[in-house]
Amino acid sequence: MSTTLKNMSIAFAAGAVGALANSVVVWLVGLAEVTGAVGVDIAPHLSAAWLYPRIVWGGLWGFLFLLKIPRGSPIVRGLVFSLAPSLFLLLYVFPEMAGKGWLGISLGALTPVFVLFYNAVWGVTAALWLRAVRSGL
Repeated sequence: MSTTLKNMSIAFAAGAVGALANSVVVWLVGLAEVTGAVGVDIAPHLSAAWLYPRIVWGGLWGFLFLLKIPRGSPIVRGLVFSLAPSLFLLLYVFPEMAGKGWLGISLGALTPVFVLFYNAVWGVTAALWLRAVRSGL
């Protein structure tokens, strides 16, 4: 197997692991009614239909870890890369695809804060998983 294919496989897996961590956190925060308490309507039910697409998309976002940028701290790298899916969700998915308004504000005024936090969980988990599996890409 070529080095490029191995790196792509590892990056996808890291993104998928990050997405699993992200999804569990989103679900637990909703289950604990934290989002509802602050007026944010994000409290999904844990199901295969909800989880599977999130893991696949997380894996695809994991390809960001193939970018040749300074490696430094995995936490910083994960936080920087987490901005891409956050911006995509806030600036395209919520307003254009889901009809939830700019930044998903119709889900609650603090929606962007939760999106940034949840995606930070994805990025940091993926970056730490990469470091644990293989000294980073």
